[in-house]
Amino acid sequence: MKHQGQCLCGEVKLVADLAETGIHACHCSICRTWSSSPLFAVTATSLELSGQEHITVYASSDWAERGFCGTCGTSLFYRLKEPNQYIVCCGVFEDQSVFTMESEIFVDENPGGYAFAGDHPRLTGEEFLASMQD
Repeated sequence: MKHQGQCLCGEVKLVADLAETGIHACHCSICRTWSSSPLFAVTATSLELSGQEHITVYASSDWAERGFCGTCGTSLFYRLKEPNQYIVCCGVFEDQSVFTMESEIFVDENPGGYAFAGDHPRLTGEEFLASMQD
């Protein structure tokens, strides 16, 4: 199912096919710095972006990069270079009602002051990285 969205200023628009509508919240220090909160994101099986000239991409590691609107600063996506997989920030989508909390990662880096309700997997950074090796 296609989900539409855009950045705050509307210069970047997107249409995404989502692998699922489960939100994955990341508490790692990089995501918190980038988004000024935990990163709430969903995995896209395909992503069409318009307004490419407004997208700024930052290589945040050897294996991934983060895209944001260079005009308004909206965080758009986290892209794993291999296998070219897009994890899209939930806040850009028009219909927020489809999302539910699926999991939390890097819970050991949660600075405190907040906790998400619900019964879902919560992995430390070490546990999450180990799961990526499987």
